[in-house]
Amino acid sequence: MDSQPLRLPLYLSAPQPCSYLAGEYSQSLFIDPEMPMTVALYSQLVRQGFRRSGGMVYRPHCLQCRQCLSARIPVADFQPRRRHRRTLRANRALRLVPTEARFREEHFRLYQRYTASRHAGGSMADSEPSEYQDFLITDWCDTHFLEFREDHRLLGVAVTDQLRDGLSAVYTFFDPDLPSRSLGTWGILAQLDLCRQLQLPYLYLGYWVRDCAKMRYKADFRPLELFSQNRWCRFEQGEQIRLPELPE
Repeated sequence: MDSQPLRLPLYLSAPQPCSYLAGEYSQSLFIDPEMPMTVALYSQLVRQGFRRSGGMVYRPHCLQCRQCLSARIPVADFQPRRRHRRTLRANRALRLVPTEARFREEHFRLYQRYTASRHAGGSMADSEPSEYQDFLITDWCDTHFLEFREDHRLLGVAVTDQLRDGLSAVYTFFDPDLPSRSLGTWGILAQLDLCRQLQLPYLYLGYWVRDCAKMRYKADFRPLELFSQNRWCRFEQGEQIRLPELPE
């Protein structure tokens, strides 16, 4: 069942260059940062298409574009595709190790390597430890750093929030020198398995952006639900994603 819209004080950011689509400008609606936040309230907000960056809770609200759509996977109905099964076989020696959300030098070094490879020239590539912590950790959320370990070697970390109705993938970073291992995909599959263990119905993936190549992988996980016009719309395997926000 879809949630009723919440009535909370919101602020609209100034336009800035979009990080997903070249030549576009983005704006976001922010929850009042002075408002006390809890896991229960944040869980409701995530169901309404919001997510967090550090302790700031926001939702895209661009005047000329509506491509940023919150995405989630209904865990019980997910069926792995052939490429997912290949990824699981290629990483059969990997294990997911939950750790508490705090700064670790080993994590930060891997984060620096990943962002230098994936976001070269951007602000994330030169983050200081304080910026890294401010981006991923907040004191009001139930957050875990899920390590990808092969023996004792750290290959990745999925920063994940536990909500009332699911897990929310905040950010995942991994060894950029192992593209054939598809560690990002493995991280989603591992979080889906963790949802099953915890008996949580959804894995929230953040935003899917149709015309952003880096976001297209999310549409490979079916069924997929996208938050459109205050309701979740479900798309099955092989079904083309058609929504009012996405003109041909």
